[in-house]
Amino acid sequence: MLDIKFLRENPDVVKENIKKKFQDAKLPMVDEVIELDKEYRESKQRADQLRGDRNRISKQIGGLMAKGEKEEAEKCKQQVKDMADELKALEEKEEELSAEIRKRMLVIPNIIADTVPIGKDDKENVELERFGEPVVPDFEVPYHVDIMESLDGIDLDAARRTSGNGFYYLKGDIARLHSAILSYARDFMIDRGFTYYVPPFMIRSDVVSGVMSFAEMEDMMYKIEGEDLYLIGTSEHSMIGKFIDTITPEADMPQTLTSYSPCFRKEVGAHGIEERGVYRIHQFEKQEMIVVCKPEDSDKWYDVLWNNTVDFFRSLDIPVRTLECCSGDLADLKVKSLDVEAWSPRQKKYFEVGSCSNLGDAQARRLGIRIKGEKGNYLAHTLNNTVVAPPRMLIAFLENNLNADGSVRIPEPLRMYMGGKDCIKK
Repeated sequence: MLDIKFLRENPDVVKENIKKKFQDAKLPMVDEVIELDKEYRESKQRADQLRGDRNRISKQIGGLMAKGEKEEAEKCKQQVKDMADELKALEEKEEELSAEIRKRMLVIPNIIADTVPIGKDDKENVELERFGEPVVPDFEVPYHVDIMESLDGIDLDAARRTSGNGFYYLKGDIARLHSAILSYARDFMIDRGFTYYVPPFMIRSDVVSGVMSFAEMEDMMYKIEGEDLYLIGTSEHSMIGKFIDTITPEADMPQTLTSYSPCFRKEVGAHGIEERGVYRIHQFEKQEMIVVCKPEDSDKWYDVLWNNTVDFFRSLDIPVRTLECCSGDLADLKVKSLDVEAWSPRQKKYFEVGSCSNLGDAQARRLGIRIKGEKGNYLAHTLNNTVVAPPRMLIAFLENNLNADGSVRIPEPLRMYMGGKDCIKK
């Protein structure tokens, strides 16, 4: 959410930013906010004046009564009553205006970084760099579910019977591999100085509206019926929410956290749920990284975060590339974002396995996340990035480590988590 003072003083900048994100329908909201804000400030100014006058006249009443000027005192009492009535109406008006302003401010997009490429959707994202050499083996690479089934590692039919499409049973060595990747990711991040967390898997609506846009919430979040609780779509939601209404001393910055959680997503929209596969599903697990830092440090941490994901995948011999997300592909709260994509030998192309985002002070403003500095308190910056999200990552892992005989090689870093195994065989 933008600072309303910034919007008030820079309406043309805000409008140009909306155009860059191809959201022209939101342009009228800028002028609406300015008009509502003007009315709100005028109302507040009148209310402050009334409070001052009311206090002054109230003090006079006792003196008038003491002098026996009862008639004049009664007139003052009526004035005070009239002022109280007007004040009540003004306070109700202020509350209504404040709600209308916030409703619009919550959907006006954050100002994107100057480096963000301008484009309408993810087709116009820009490749930045490749890491590792993409290899296509001289044997056919089966579909990832076929690989799992050949290793007796997945049961989609049973999951459909219990839960419907978008769910799965992993079993045997594939289930163990899934857990091994998460355990390795946890230790990988701890070794890089991040504090490990297991957060709540449900959060309240005020946290939801603080960490994401309303449109994202509607498309992603599952609501718990009869409760003010939502299942998290990623542990970023809980971990950023951890700092709601807090003031952290500068000496304790940055906060560098890594968290494990199951994730639950509706996956509403164009992509939908796969009937046979584990790429886009309703339930998965993920290791996340989150940073809360001083504004001047957020660009540095952005680079640290996405490099962590690249290093993680390269440690498992999986080629990856990074893509700069264009303006139209950025969620409204983001200043900039970068996708990490892994190589698929079967498809002979890259696919998304993680996303790194700098949200500036947008989440901090919504949630009241502040830093205590020498010259006063100020808003923090928040960032997040995926370390790894199996079972999607399993697709890249299985394809890139598949042998001609159908067995799957286990890279050295994972073997200690797989009981010493160096291979999964049929």
